[in-house]
Amino acid sequence: MPDKVDQSFSFHPVIARWFRQKFEEPSPPQVQGWPAIAAGKHTLILAPTGSGKTLAAFLWCIDELFRLSLKTGMEAFVQNTAGVHTLYISPLKALNNDIHRNLQEPLKGIRQTALQLNLPVPEIRVMVRTGDTPSHVRQSMLRRPPHILITTPESLFLLLTSERGRQLFQGLRYLIVDEIHALCNNKRGVHLSLSLERLMHLCQKEPVRIGLSATQRPLDRIASFLGGQIYQARTDSFEPRPVTIVDCGQRKELDLKVESPVETFSELPDASVWPAVIQKLYQLIRAHRTTLIFVNMRAQTERIARRLNELHRSITGDEKAEIALAHHGSLSRETRYDIEARLKNGEIPAVVATASLELGIDIGSIDLVVQLESPRSITSALQ
Repeated sequence: MPDKVDQSFSFHPVIARWFRQKFEEPSPPQVQGWPAIAAGKHTLILAPTGSGKTLAAFLWCIDELFRLSLKTGMEAFVQNTAGVHTLYISPLKALNNDIHRNLQEPLKGIRQTALQLNLPVPEIRVMVRTGDTPSHVRQSMLRRPPHILITTPESLFLLLTSERGRQLFQGLRYLIVDEIHALCNNKRGVHLSLSLERLMHLCQKEPVRIGLSATQRPLDRIASFLGGQIYQARTDSFEPRPVTIVDCGQRKELDLKVESPVETFSELPDASVWPAVIQKLYQLIRAHRTTLIFVNMRAQTERIARRLNELHRSITGDEKAEIALAHHGSLSRETRYDIEARLKNGEIPAVVATASLELGIDIGSIDLVVQLESPRSITSALQ
């Protein structure tokens, strides 16, 4: 790994070797974030989507787990009686599933690198716990805790309501809150803050808090939310936890167009603008590789996807052809997983979604994003 990130700390040689083989150099959020996290400081990272901020949060946690596996031995590490080492929280199930998939590559690569160096190491287990998780999987993680647990604020709250669930977090070392801007200014964020403070009383040692987002402002307010407050007996008062801010925000050039499907709204066929909207969407989809269409209501996703498919079938003559699929929170877990996987692989020309696909999802094949009607907020539009 480049010297510029090894001056104040160092990764294990296996981790460093894997990183050098995989990347030319660390990104700015990694260069600035790793030293703070390694020093045990609560850290807030602002960086654009695709800049490596997720690896900035996770790699030092993985490094510590790797060293622990060598120190404790394979059998003890597999049993993992200490419980969850790293807890990742995000507001979206789809983002949790995406993070789970994205972690497999570095974990597999690091393990292969270790084996090349004749270091047999056990697998670092990563599990997702959300409302979609089957009951038998939930029970298995209580019996055999994962090293990294990926969850939502609501699922964390439910874990804290049971004695066995609370026991999972006694040895917690790192706490990552992703897309923190989507939580800090609403009731979900207040609820999460209470859960985090409850969590602190269960841990043998307070974990390092790491916050991530691409669109968080103002940073000092977000940092205050991430750090929370801690009681100081000497002054009989609560004081904010200090948080190191890593600001790698960039002003991106936006290729932005505001388009109307009709020239005038005074004379609409059938007194509706939607036929023209569907025609315009169809033209845009056919002109691009992969299109992601955002709408504000779940019912709209189904309706627009259906009408796009009807138009596509009438044009192609193929009664089974599909050009668009709907994605929202009311779909079954299996259906959402399948759509997300096919979208990432570039197998679907278009997906019509609500905010269920809004936050931080890494989908490299998309070359067009359409927002139908006004977004609910400026932050949502930027995201």
